[in-house]
Amino acid sequence: MELVASTLTNNDGRCDAPLLQGDDYRSGVYQLHFHAGDYYRARGVQLPQPAFLDVVVLRFGISAEQEHYHVPLLISPYSYSTYRGS
Repeated sequence: MELVASTLTNNDGRCDAPLLQGDDYRSGVYQLHFHAGDYYRARGVQLPQPAFLDVVVLRFGISAEQEHYHVPLLISPYSYSTYRGS
């Protein structure tokens, strides 16, 4: 496994720029690591120890023939969902 990019989301919960672009945009299997526990703790949310969801890992494949991938994460301290957005 190789680290390709690291970023923080903005106040709207989005990345300010694409994570993959140019020559870095290739077909393959990728993982996104969302540090949900850190996010909630920084906002004063009391989480149990250990937190039910601490780091959420999404593993997915992309095909370079597809022009755009948007991978939203909808999350609460006890559940999450994701999908391929537009």
